[in-house]
Amino acid sequence: MNIAWKEIKKSKAKFIILGSIIFLVSFLTFIISGLANGLSQDNAALIKDLPDGQFYMNDDANETYNLSKIDESTQDKVLNDQKDAAAFSIQMGFVNDADDKQHSVAFVTSTDSRLFEKVGVGEIVLDRSLEEDGIKVGDTITNNQFSGEFTVKGFVDQKKYSHAPVAYINMENYKEIYGVDEMQLVFVAGQEKGPDIAGLQSFSSKEFLNTIPSYSAEQMSLNMIVWFLVVISGMLFAIFFYMMNVQKIGLYGILKALGVKTSRLFGMMWSQMLFITVIALTLSVTLSQGFTMIAPEGMPFSLTLQTTVQLSIIFVIIGFVGATLSGIQIKKVEPLQAIQQGEV
Repeated sequence: MNIAWKEIKKSKAKFIILGSIIFLVSFLTFIISGLANGLSQDNAALIKDLPDGQFYMNDDANETYNLSKIDESTQDKVLNDQKDAAAFSIQMGFVNDADDKQHSVAFVTSTDSRLFEKVGVGEIVLDRSLEEDGIKVGDTITNNQFSGEFTVKGFVDQKKYSHAPVAYINMENYKEIYGVDEMQLVFVAGQEKGPDIAGLQSFSSKEFLNTIPSYSAEQMSLNMIVWFLVVISGMLFAIFFYMMNVQKIGLYGILKALGVKTSRLFGMMWSQMLFITVIALTLSVTLSQGFTMIAPEGMPFSLTLQTTVQLSIIFVIIGFVGATLSGIQIKKVEPLQAIQQGEV
C-alpha cells in the first residue's frame, strides 16, 4: 500500500487524468439513469404505483390493452372470486378548462376499489400537475365528447400515464365519452402468479409495462446508453493500467527479484484503482444528487438511493475487473528480463 501511495504522489497527473475521466463517465451515467427513472415514472406512474399483482386482458387483444374488451360476466366472476381485484380502463383524451384551454390527459375509470380514486358521476380527480396549470378544486371543465360538465373534486400526486396527467372519472361518464360498455383490464393484487382465467391473458407488472410501446422503446434506449457507459469505464481502467504496467515492467522486475510476491503487486494496483474510483464516485454521486436542485422545472428526473448504490457497486466491480485484466502481464514478468527491458 505504501508503494502504491508513493506512486500516486509521484505520477499525480496520470492519476488525476484517469480520475477525471472516471468522474465524467460515472456522472453522465448517473444523470442518464436518473432521466431514465424519471421518464419511467412520467410514462407509467399509474401502473408502477400499483402493488405487485397480475394484469389480465382479452386473449384476442394481441397484448394491446386498447384492443381489449373483457366480457362483463367474466369480469364479475373474477371480482367476486378475488379479494383485491379491480377492473379498469385507460384512454388518452383531453379536457377544456374554464378559459377553453385544452389539456391532454389519460382518462381512467375503474370499478369500486381502494387501488383507484373513487369519483361520482360528473366528478373528476386530476393529477396535481394540472393544478400548476391553473385548474382549482371546484372548477368546471368539459370534454367535447361529453354532454355534461366535470367538477374538479381534487388532485392526486404523481399519477401519470404515457407522459400525460391522469384524470379519474366515473364509469358512466367514461362509457358516454368512448361509447363502450366493457372494461379493458382486470388487476388482481398480491399474487405473483394469478389464476388462469378462460379467455384472458395474464401479465406481471413488468410484463404489462413492456406491452406499452412508448415505455418499452424509451427505457430500452436509455438503459442501453447506461450500460454502454459502464462498459466504457471498464475499458478505460484496463487501457490505463495496461499502459502504466508496460512503463513499470522494470520496477516489477526489481520488486520480484527482491522477493515481492505477484499477489502484492496486484494488491498495489487494486488499491490504486479503489482510491481513484472512490474519489471519482463520491464527486459524481454528490453532483448528480444535487442536479435535482438545478434541473429545469418539470424535467422528469429521479435518481433513487438504491439506483445510486447499485451503479456505484457496478463501477467498482468493473474497475476491479478492468485493472485485473490489464495486470495479467505482471504475473508473466521474469525479473531479469524485465530489468533489462525497463527502467526504474
